[in-house]
Amino acid sequence: MLILLTILTGIVAGLRTMIAPAAVTWGAYLGLLDISQSSLSFMGSIWAVVIFTALAIVELITDQLASTPSRKVPMQFGARIGMGALSGATIAATGGIVVVGLVAGVIGAIVGTFGGASGRAYLANRLGRDLPAALVEDAVAIVLALLIIGTVS
Repeated sequence: MLILLTILTGIVAGLRTMIAPAAVTWGAYLGLLDISQSSLSFMGSIWAVVIFTALAIVELITDQLASTPSRKVPMQFGARIGMGALSGATIAATGGIVVVGLVAGVIGAIVGTFGGASGRAYLANRLGRDLPAALVEDAVAIVLALLIIGTVS
């Protein structure tokens, strides 16, 4: 079950890069994820919460801009893989399988990046505009992240 949750966390990072680490840091900070004895315990600090929450809010705003690059360009794609790895490893730290979680988070981020791009393009085409599709994707990422954190705890 824990490996599935790390893959899903990676998928969230593929949809919205910073939602996954923001959710994970909040879960750790609130004591829902016990990572206190792991090398990733810093993810439960108030600093991690503030930084990743601020980055998630900025991402939700900038994603709506026409000038925002594709999630599949190297910089964007790399960030999604990195955040999927970090978030997956943090979730997996609750079970002592950090490396497995890191790999599962990367796999999920790859799936989420390409699946999210495809799904958003399809929905934007059906709706005739990108903004509603982007907002649906935002909601899916946020709800999925909350469900994951609630399930791990």
